[in-house]
Amino acid sequence: MRVNGKIRAREVRVIGPDGKQLGVFPLNDALNLARQHGVDLVEISANAVPPVCRIIEIGKFRYELAKKEKESRKHQHASTVKEVQLSPRIDPHDLGIKVQHAINFLCEDMKVKVALKFKGREMAHTEIGFEVINKFIADIAPFGHPDFTPKLVGRAINLMISPLPRAKRAKNPRGEGHMEPEPENSAPEKNHEAHTDPRAPKAKVPINDAPTSGGLNNPFAGLDIK
Repeated sequence: MRVNGKIRAREVRVIGPDGKQLGVFPLNDALNLARQHGVDLVEISANAVPPVCRIIEIGKFRYELAKKEKESRKHQHASTVKEVQLSPRIDPHDLGIKVQHAINFLCEDMKVKVALKFKGREMAHTEIGFEVINKFIADIAPFGHPDFTPKLVGRAINLMISPLPRAKRAKNPRGEGHMEPEPENSAPEKNHEAHTDPRAPKAKVPINDAPTSGGLNNPFAGLDIK
């Protein structure tokens, strides 16, 4: 993105501060027009013939550009659909993991498709599957809402969940600040032993306390033979 004197074209198509096209001007005339408004001449389409420039303050232009990119990313996430698969006999712990995955997707402004599939004789008790789906909906309620009532289609219950607006959405419990406890480390003790002065006099072991029958490395030490 070129600004003011860095623009190389001989003539440019100019868009005024109000967003209206002013026509094609020699570069020097376009620069003078921008100076009269107390702002900058910003090249917004270098590949056009002639290049298109806009009369606007460069800081404001960059802010508008960043805002448009943010909105574009938001809509891109909103159009993304992630799928979560369940079963009527799912373990409560596994269900909790599936719920957390869905929460992560919803907090990223993605939709979640839930599919609970029945196998074999499970079709005889579809009410169990609906109980699992209803619990799933209740657990993700602070983060998203169903687009429609769960429906049994064929051998599966299908559901689509959309994220709540950010202002009404709960904070992801697995967000920033979640730290795993660090394992205990015994390295400092080893390092302390490694740095013991080899010239220091060794403590003498009393004869009565000295190990017998082969010392510490004796494989039969402590063996009680009757």
